[in-house]
Amino acid sequence: MGDTVGDEVGDTETDGTSPAAAAPPAPMAPAVRAEPVGLSRGTRLLLATAAAIIVFVGIWLARDILGPLALGAVVTIIAHPVRHPLERRGWPRWLATTAVIVVAYLILGFLALLLVFASAQFIGMLPDYADELRATAEAISEAAAAAGLSDAASGAATSLLDAGTLVSFATSTADAVLGVATAFFFVLAYVIFMAADAARFGRAGTVFGSAAADGIGTRYFSGVRRYYVVNATFGLIVAVLDGLVLWAIGIPIPIVWAILAFVTNFIPNIGFVIGLIPPAVLALVVGGWPLALVVVLAYCVINVTLQVLVQPKFVSDAVDLSLTLSFVSVVFWAFVIGPIGAILSIPLTLLVRALLLEPDSRAATLLRLSGNPKTEGGNPRVVEPT
Repeated sequence: MGDTVGDEVGDTETDGTSPAAAAPPAPMAPAVRAEPVGLSRGTRLLLATAAAIIVFVGIWLARDILGPLALGAVVTIIAHPVRHPLERRGWPRWLATTAVIVVAYLILGFLALLLVFASAQFIGMLPDYADELRATAEAISEAAAAAGLSDAASGAATSLLDAGTLVSFATSTADAVLGVATAFFFVLAYVIFMAADAARFGRAGTVFGSAAADGIGTRYFSGVRRYYVVNATFGLIVAVLDGLVLWAIGIPIPIVWAILAFVTNFIPNIGFVIGLIPPAVLALVVGGWPLALVVVLAYCVINVTLQVLVQPKFVSDAVDLSLTLSFVSVVFWAFVIGPIGAILSIPLTLLVRALLLEPDSRAATLLRLSGNPKTEGGNPRVVEPT
């Protein structure tokens, strides 16, 4: 019996199993999937869109204040680099700040004088061509009637050539573009305060709190300056060429249209069309359709070549904005803060991108869609301040 028991124990030890070990494992409980905490992505997107709409409605309501403020900020950004060579030469900071303010005032004064001079010349020219305008309007009315257009359509087309309408349009345009003139004192005050603050911030080790934030700020300021330098350079070239062509073919007051070409060059994409319409209409009045077609052809050769084919490459290198976003920016900011928004559209769009997209490492896709491919590993590239 003992041997039998021993054999059974030996067999059990040899197998290395026990009744408990040989039993099948108990089934595992199914994993419980954790429910996401917080709002869904779609809800967050809707809330962000609603908040953006509220913010932009507030900007629209305060456009009379924010428009001059934005203009003063942009002019200060453009004039600020004057400070650095002066301070390196040993100028005191207060004197370098004064130089920045003087340069900013010169920029504002130059633009204001250009617009005032152009508006005065245009308004003074209209009475001399009142008869031609009336005859052209009647010819257009007859042509519209012969083409089967309704009286309302032909009347709307001919009313555009009415001298009173053109005077009203010129006056309203000058008032709109110089809308800051009603608050010009505030623009000048903004420039003083911003130039002084720029000097104070320039002495800080980290202006915006971190190297990454300073890199974003540096890119924004340098981008705004490069954008306006590029536009001013190409605008001056286009203005000179357009003015010479218009003078050569006998279009009245060519200097006014040259100034208009220079100013509208700061309006992305649609500035060319705005600058073309007045001289083309005047050519139609004084020389008929052949002369108007010559003006359109000349503008297409000069302005399209420089503003559409060449300039966007330099602008893209300066600000890294897509063409679609640039065009939408003009329409959007002109609606939000008025006509001055068309000229300030690119800096304002760059500001929104710098504040909302560039600091967020999850916004690499939106940055690329905006036209900025300068990302590394999905994150915005940090540029150390200089």
